Amino acid sequence: MSATSKAMRQSLGLRLASGSFLVFWCILAAFPIFWITVMSFKSPVDAFADSPLDVIMGPVTRAGGNGLSIIDILLGGAVTFFALRWAFTRLPGLVARLSPPGLIVLGWLIGAAAYAVVFLTVFFGVLPLILGPLNAVLGPLGEPVLGLTTQHYVSVWRDNEFYRNFGNSMLVTAGVVTISLTVGTLAGYGLARSGSDLAFWLLILALIFRALPHSVLVAGYLPWFINSAEILRPIFGEISPTLYGQPWAVIAVLVSINQPFTIWMLRSFFQNIPSELDEAARVDGCSHFQAFRRVIMPVMWPGVITTGLFSFLLGYNDFLVTSLLLDAQNQTMVPAIAGYFNRETTTTDQVEAVAAAVSITAPLFLLVMVFQRQIVSGLTAGAVKG
Repeated sequence: MSATSKAMRQSLGLRLASGSFLVFWCILAAFPIFWITVMSFKSPVDAFADSPLDVIMGPVTRAGGNGLSIIDILLGGAVTFFALRWAFTRLPGLVARLSPPGLIVLGWLIGAAAYAVVFLTVFFGVLPLILGPLNAVLGPLGEPVLGLTTQHYVSVWRDNEFYRNFGNSMLVTAGVVTISLTVGTLAGYGLARSGSDLAFWLLILALIFRALPHSVLVAGYLPWFINSAEILRPIFGEISPTLYGQPWAVIAVLVSINQPFTIWMLRSFFQNIPSELDEAARVDGCSHFQAFRRVIMPVMWPGVITTGLFSFLLGYNDFLVTSLLLDAQNQTMVPAIAGYFNRETTTTDQVEAVAAAVSITAPLFLLVMVFQRQIVSGLTAGAVKG
């Protein structure tokens, strides 16, 4: 055993090279997120300052009476650390214990929403009430040393009504994930258990469809959505709906784009589940659908959650389909942020756009943080044929 371990041990040079590359990649990937986050909490003068130190420290922001003291940084950092630690160590077990049988995904959604509400309430509601009087009595320790203001976030979410774009994004994303997973699990299970050549050719056709540029699909759907009222008038009469500009049109197109990938991925997960489980359930009196629902799906949750994450990212981050098929009233977040930069803007508008861009990353971090174990388990199960 020790000889095998020694033979598999990497050399010092290889460990240093791989470690250096990993550190370099992490810095390169994290730097843009860190930098726009810093900019979003500064005044426009500081956000676009020539000196990087001025951008980080924010002297103009601090001179305006907006900033963090040493006590703010220490106490805020401690609250953030323990909140993240609790989310990684205690929240998964709590959700698993309190979730009803067979409804673990619903339990995770409720648990993640409750965690986000409590964290935001404590961090932005309770903590400032404690730090205000504390800074007042601590003298120099209570003086701002790091410029910081949340005015841009207030302007984006309240004055510019960015919450409407957020709601539209959630509607589109929920529709894409729900339909893609519902159809994908049934189709993936059927194809995984089918030994016919037809299943293989269906998967090949799905792969070809997935490889098509999104613009081709949008161009094909667009005339039908624009003329949907005339097309549906023989069925619905004068109340025939217009699909163009509606979230349902975007959901239909994104599901069409995403469904081949979902079926392929879920099929690979189903193939890793021994068919003996189906046979045992059938012997115990289950129908095919009962075996699928009661025996196979509980084992499949890591794969379903992993596939659902990719479906979520497609609907959440899409720009082309949403910008072409939605009007300004129903616009989602990504095209709305792009609209900040596509018009004549001041530096204040640009910082508000940066604040909006930072805002949309928060649900992604929360999603990955909450479902980290299921995602890792699902990716491992999908990568190894057992």
